[in-house]
Amino acid sequence: MPPLPLLIDGAPRPASGGATFERRNPLDGRIATTAAAATPEDAVAAVQAAAQAFPAWAALGPAARRDLLQRAAQALTARADAFAATMAAETGASAAWAGFNVHLAANLLQEAAALTTQIAGEVIPSDMPGSLAMGVRQPAGVVLGMAPWNAPVILGVRAIATPLACGNTVVFKGSETCPATHRLIAEALHDAGLPAGVVNFITHAPGDAADVVEAMVAHPAVRRVNFTGSTKVGRLVAQTCARHLKPVVLELGGKAPLVVLDDADVDAAVNAAVFGAFANSGQICMSTERLVVDEAVADAFVHQLAERARALPLGDPRQGPVVLGPVVDMATVQRCNALIDDALGQGATLVCGGKSDTPLMPATLLDRVTPAMRIYHEETFAPVKAIVRVRGVEQAIATANDTTYGLSAAVFGRDVARAWNVAARIESGICHVNGPTVHDEPQMPFGGVKQSGWGRFGGMAGVREFTELRWITVQTAPRHYPF
Repeated sequence: MPPLPLLIDGAPRPASGGATFERRNPLDGRIATTAAAATPEDAVAAVQAAAQAFPAWAALGPAARRDLLQRAAQALTARADAFAATMAAETGASAAWAGFNVHLAANLLQEAAALTTQIAGEVIPSDMPGSLAMGVRQPAGVVLGMAPWNAPVILGVRAIATPLACGNTVVFKGSETCPATHRLIAEALHDAGLPAGVVNFITHAPGDAADVVEAMVAHPAVRRVNFTGSTKVGRLVAQTCARHLKPVVLELGGKAPLVVLDDADVDAAVNAAVFGAFANSGQICMSTERLVVDEAVADAFVHQLAERARALPLGDPRQGPVVLGPVVDMATVQRCNALIDDALGQGATLVCGGKSDTPLMPATLLDRVTPAMRIYHEETFAPVKAIVRVRGVEQAIATANDTTYGLSAAVFGRDVARAWNVAARIESGICHVNGPTVHDEPQMPFGGVKQSGWGRFGGMAGVREFTELRWITVQTAPRHYPF
């Protein structure tokens, strides 16, 4: 297979000098994808193509943009089998996870299509006689969108769908870990009929990320940046954007707590915990990372959760249906093995699972975790989860908030008003009462606080992020001037 090319101004092209890079399957190490390794010059060319396409796309009527985005949703769905095969090859994703990705991503495009006629301004009362004052929302310009590998179709589409709906053109930077998966998104949009230059797609070698991103953020045509990924990398992206005074939306890491109060429905809490902790092998930004359980129900909760976790199918997703496939690389395995050793060495109890010597990591639960242990604080991003026992509501809230992250959270309790009041005091951008930490819908304001990022994707919140709000006046009567 020839290397996957870049997509710039509606046409495939190799990277300058023909440079490429490889992505290998995490289980067997075979080459999954060979892709073009863009240079900073290639990245600038993509930005310039988007800038040239911007005036016409911004001037296009909302109905026309809506129709094209709806076609894109259909084109994406038509590639469901290709997405499943490619995600399994590049990241070890299960067929179920791939299918969910395509389904939600198609919904994201449909929601973006619906937004095209909702980008409204307002008439603002003015003290100036004869002045018609308006707050007008207009497209910002070129938007640089960057998405990770873990939910590649959902997060790839999210990076560009609302910006496109708002009349911006985009450069989509694919992940080095799943270049072919992300390119399928660009192909779907291209095949849907979006004009040349409206969507541009680049990939680069892992070692070139800083230079490529810097070149694009520095370009005057880029007016908005969005990034979803780790807090470590997000901080670097934010620093780059700050140097160039570019607004940025960041959705970063998480340490999502699931709080089980003393009056919780244990069965319901266990169901949510199994899903939230182990979907996609725990490699979701919203994954339940810390199970905060009141002592009154802890024994029953841990027993039931362990039984469910042990029963989760583990294996190669290319060989048949599984819940737990491989984690993305051996670095994850080594990091989690160290976290397990540290916790056990300081008094934690291994309830199920344990260390691994392959990317196939079993569902692992560590009970009686304390703040002295690394796993209490560090994001695992794997099927390795900490259980912290607490006594009473105040300790539960304090434990849930004892983290630098603040993306998603959940609270379980039969007294919904009480659980609601607990949720209100948890420091997170998202919180679900009697529901899992993993939950996303296209129309919802999605994002975090603290080191989980800032800004919001989704619905009208996304419109506010990816448009310029301008104050425009029309003088309808002669104006009096003091001189």
